[in-house]
Amino acid sequence: MDGHAENTAKSGPDYDWVIAPDTRAFIRESRELTATGPGPVTAAIRRAAYNRACVHFHAGHPPGVTTEDFAIDGPHGPIPCRRYLPPGGPGAALIIYYHGGGFVVGGLDSHDDVCAEMCVGAGCELVSVDYRMAPEFQHPAYFDDAFAAWAWAAETGAAGRPIVLSGDSAGGTLAAAVTQAARGKAGAPAGQVLIYPSLGGDPTRGSYALNADAPMLSKADRDFYASQRDFSLVPEDDPRAYPLRDTDFSGLPMTVCINAQCDPLADDGKDYRDAILAAGGRAISIEEPGLVHGFLRARHRSVGARAAFGRIVESLRALCAGEPPAL
Repeated sequence: MDGHAENTAKSGPDYDWVIAPDTRAFIRESRELTATGPGPVTAAIRRAAYNRACVHFHAGHPPGVTTEDFAIDGPHGPIPCRRYLPPGGPGAALIIYYHGGGFVVGGLDSHDDVCAEMCVGAGCELVSVDYRMAPEFQHPAYFDDAFAAWAWAAETGAAGRPIVLSGDSAGGTLAAAVTQAARGKAGAPAGQVLIYPSLGGDPTRGSYALNADAPMLSKADRDFYASQRDFSLVPEDDPRAYPLRDTDFSGLPMTVCINAQCDPLADDGKDYRDAILAAGGRAISIEEPGLVHGFLRARHRSVGARAAFGRIVESLRALCAGEPPAL
């Protein structure tokens, strides 16, 4: 799931007291850009609307970043990827990034500027992964591609450097799922940074109920993304789809969850932190006040989003350097 504002999403009186004017302006602009009009909404229509917003908000690349598009071998064919190199060279670690988009929208271009800025801020090479999505492909296709990207990095791509996984929303699902599946293996992730991740929390309680119709990720949005997936193929306890439903949270690396206060998924990151801490691991969860799902795209328009993005970048920098994040 990602920062798509469906026509039914609102930033009305329930949120006016907590959402700053600059973030409310971003929400209004997003709604205008992603309007899908009357009639049934298909994946193609939703993708076109989402891509329109991504192009509009694209902030370009910081000076000195170089990029290269390439493909890695996946279990069902080539997986398109994009490599970002900061001005100082590949750095001490490799970041693998999985984009958000409800497993339906998004790709290499949707998060291009975000990845470029993360790469420079962390001072390390970053590889963005264009995994297969619904409705054309179903579970576990997205996980299989995400895991294949980590396996490539562990075998050759990282050249022996530590690997840090990151992703937003549905990409956070994949980062957590891959980290859990890869633990104990050679080249297992050395850390993970999850940005408003969807991790399989209880949809009847907590932030899911409190923020059921939050701006940028309403119930109608979540219902649409769910409608594109065949959940008969997804066991309810499958940690590849629902990382929070794993039975073992031991052996995981340092984890940072950056959540948005006005987001139905806000509790997922906190619950994941608690599960890791209970298993003896290290984890941090931060709830960003007054922010909404998809705030990555508001980082140049909202003071709060800019500060939150700074904490994301600092987390990546620290984990790549083998240090605890100074948050």
